[in-house]
Amino acid sequence: MHSHTPPACLLGIDVGGTTIGGVAVVTHPDGAVDILATGERPARQGADALVEDVAAVCDILRDAVDGRAVPRSIGIGTPGKVDVASGNVSDIANLSVDTVALGSDVARRTGLPVQVENDVNAAAIGAARMLGTADAHVVAFLNLGTGLAAGILRDGRLDHGARHTVGEIGHIPVERHRWPCGCGQRGCLETAGSGGAVTRLWPYDSPPMPGLLRAAADARSPRHAEAVDTKRTVVRAICDAIDVLALAVDPDLIIVGGGMARTGQPLLDALRGELHDRASASPFIRSLAIPDHLRLAPDALPLGAIGAALVAP
Repeated sequence: MHSHTPPACLLGIDVGGTTIGGVAVVTHPDGAVDILATGERPARQGADALVEDVAAVCDILRDAVDGRAVPRSIGIGTPGKVDVASGNVSDIANLSVDTVALGSDVARRTGLPVQVENDVNAAAIGAARMLGTADAHVVAFLNLGTGLAAGILRDGRLDHGARHTVGEIGHIPVERHRWPCGCGQRGCLETAGSGGAVTRLWPYDSPPMPGLLRAAADARSPRHAEAVDTKRTVVRAICDAIDVLALAVDPDLIIVGGGMARTGQPLLDALRGELHDRASASPFIRSLAIPDHLRLAPDALPLGAIGAALVAP
């Protein structure tokens, strides 16, 4: 009689402004990822509540995989400024967290090793793995969420930079309207090219981006002229961010993700159209074939939680 030893699994937690979501995954040598269980819990305000909620989602996942796999470690993707060495996080504005020793506190609560990573970086890892980009040397993940930021992978490893600010391209202050940004500057790309910006600029639809693109394409729409102007502002800002990534990072692939990316093919078509227009005036830019390197992130998968699991120690 042969006894069956359950495989080890990784727990991944994605900290959001309203929900703490999680997955339990098993990875395979060929790069495949199997999702064994998912779980979530409403997010609450404050550092103590954050630790409790993350640990509670881990408990949900452990109960869900009981007997099928043995949790080995935990990865957490979170907004805020993350010290990946210590697991400490500061400035999680949406959850009113000034500072929290998230890694050590969750490790103490769960008894498992914990690695903490920036949420956009975690999503970059998840998107790259689920799209099967193993052959790509450099992958850039452009996150169009409440803010605008990117995660950069080089040969499958995150590029953190000297101060963990690689990819904070949403705060490059080149947007022509010079709107104030929450970071204190004016004209940041995030003020026009993020999901938060579109919600502000186009308050007539929820979610706003699909409605904006429809109104801009329909000459009979009562807000057609406004939609055309707003679409131009938003798409230009996103394409400025794409150009920054293409020229500064030179990626094999640029994956567009985040909440706005759920708009799907219409958004991708709008971005590619603007990029083709830019390339038509510049042989150099045309030679880079930037539109050909764009991909949409898989919409139906919890990429942040998957990526967090994949950075688990």
